[in-house]
Amino acid sequence: MFIIELNYLVPVSEIDANMADHIEYLDKHYRSGHFLASGRKEPRDGGLIFVKAASKLEVEKIIAEDPFNRKGLATYRIIEFKATKKIKTYDNFAGDE
Repeated sequence: MFIIELNYLVPVSEIDANMADHIEYLDKHYRSGHFLASGRKEPRDGGLIFVKAASKLEVEKIIAEDPFNRKGLATYRIIEFKATKKIKTYDNFAGDE
């Protein structure tokens, strides 16, 4: 499991102006099964995406497609997460780690 942390580099008005393209990107990766959850951080200075992927390289390739990335609107931090304590249904959510 990976967590992508986005931090906006531009005013929120510019983020909003590009949100439709970003949502299309999100939808594509939800359909593929890569994205498990996503949303804004509060205060609204970026967002988080929970990703099911085989490797950090795969996550980097996914990030390269994001319109926010292609247009230089955000920076990205990839956090690899290995659950050491979890509820039983976590594996259904995150897959086999």
